[in-house]
Amino acid sequence: MALTENRTENSTERPRGRTVRRLTRPDPAARSRGGQRFLLVGLALASAYSLFPVYWLIIAATKDRVGLYQSNGLWFSDMHLWENLRQVFTYDDGIFLRWTANSFLYAGVGSLGGTLIALATGYGLARFDFPGRGAVFACVVGSFLIPIALLTLPLYLLFSEIGMVDTPWAMLIPCLINPFSVYLAKVYTEATIPFELLEAARIDGAGELRIFFSIVLRMMTTGGATVFLLAFVNTWNAFFLPLTVLRGEENWTLNLGLYNWSGKRQESGVDLTSLVLTGALLSIVPMAIMMIAMRRYWRSGVTMGALK
Repeated sequence: MALTENRTENSTERPRGRTVRRLTRPDPAARSRGGQRFLLVGLALASAYSLFPVYWLIIAATKDRVGLYQSNGLWFSDMHLWENLRQVFTYDDGIFLRWTANSFLYAGVGSLGGTLIALATGYGLARFDFPGRGAVFACVVGSFLIPIALLTLPLYLLFSEIGMVDTPWAMLIPCLINPFSVYLAKVYTEATIPFELLEAARIDGAGELRIFFSIVLRMMTTGGATVFLLAFVNTWNAFFLPLTVLRGEENWTLNLGLYNWSGKRQESGVDLTSLVLTGALLSIVPMAIMMIAMRRYWRSGVTMGALK
């Protein structure tokens, strides 16, 4: 008995020189603060990475040709912004304004028509049952996975056959069809438009066109704004398609015109780098205005979802 008691006492003795700590559950608030710090650092780095080219472009647009090559590229020197703006708007009889108007035409009209077609197509795929519906949706998903650069040459050959090369239609028609916009419209319709609302409208005697224009479009303003903005930015920044299908200067887009200015240094020895940088800075302004203008639609969409 004594031997057993000694063994029991020895087994319960803790080793000397060691500190035994009890494991506790981590504080959720501490984990939340750590995650928030990590997220804020990541957002700050991403913002700096995205805004640094804009910062450099603003500085470069304030310099003349000598300042671009002989001063610090990350800080201001002599202020020549207003002179650069005057030269941009007056060079070659103000062709910059013509290119800007062309870009607004292609991006504005094409994106507006493409948004309407995408919303109608997405609504049809989401709320109508018809033979081959799955195959059609599979074709839509597969088509927006194909890079637009691979479709440029077939589009050029097609427009050459029907005589649309070097016309605004060569830019507008491709902008009207965007499979990715159709996919976004279908997903948004499934999340926003209930079947019960459509059935109630049909019982009240409303036709399909009236339902779409009076009910569906009003409930899809947030999705429509997103589709329109993505299409507008994509068309505004397009380069390879206008380079292929547009020939004359009068029909060029803003990006294509600035590219032509940048190439004049090798062709004729005229350095228009200051005008190119100033024009590139001006080309950002419409997209920033569009983003700010569309913000109220996203806010209203979030509010609508909260009320539901």
